[in-house]
Amino acid sequence: MHTALLTKASSSTLPLISLEVTPLRKAPDSATPSLGAVQSFAKDEEIFAEGDRAAFVYKVLSGVVRTSKLLSDGRRQIDAFHLAGDIFGIEADEEYRFGAESVGDCIVIAYRRCYLASMTGSDAQLAQDMTMGMIRSLVRAQNHMMLLGRKSALEKIATFLLDMAERVAEDGAIDLPMSRTDIADHLGLTIETVSRSFTQLERQGIIELPSARHVVLSNRAALERLNA
Repeated sequence: MHTALLTKASSSTLPLISLEVTPLRKAPDSATPSLGAVQSFAKDEEIFAEGDRAAFVYKVLSGVVRTSKLLSDGRRQIDAFHLAGDIFGIEADEEYRFGAESVGDCIVIAYRRCYLASMTGSDAQLAQDMTMGMIRSLVRAQNHMMLLGRKSALEKIATFLLDMAERVAEDGAIDLPMSRTDIADHLGLTIETVSRSFTQLERQGIIELPSARHVVLSNRAALERLNA
């Protein structure tokens, strides 16, 4: 699969816009409309497409969601991987700028944008979750922009592993939920370069690879130096 160059890596924190909305596509376990509706998705299933009307804001309850954009030549740029607790789908305009898909089986909760202002006004915890989610998204977007524009392939992999370790690792080990192709399309690399970089880090004793997706950070200090 071809990989994409950086197109846009920014997250909007502008006020949400009230829209007319259509019913949820699927809601096997839904709460009242004002509180959001729980939705489940299978591996690689589309949550929304680029250009769809941005009627909902989402929060990941479990699993991982990737947001991405297709360039005119068919290359894909993965904007971000959203893990449990992350907010995605916030837009300033009426359409989604990126598409969203489940990486594996995942569960999300969808909040109607037209209700969000009143919901956050009456629910302090939800307001805090939304605010912190937007801040985290903005910080990651800024870091991703710098990564794509300034770092070497090995530095990109080091940064990616440290970020994933901070978010999901236990005892210095990471079970990566995404494929090497997804990683390549996120970092603006080819899948061959991603594989070579993992192998190089393993040979240097910086990481261990018991399996393709299970990564042990053997020398975190060395990764930090690459990330500096």
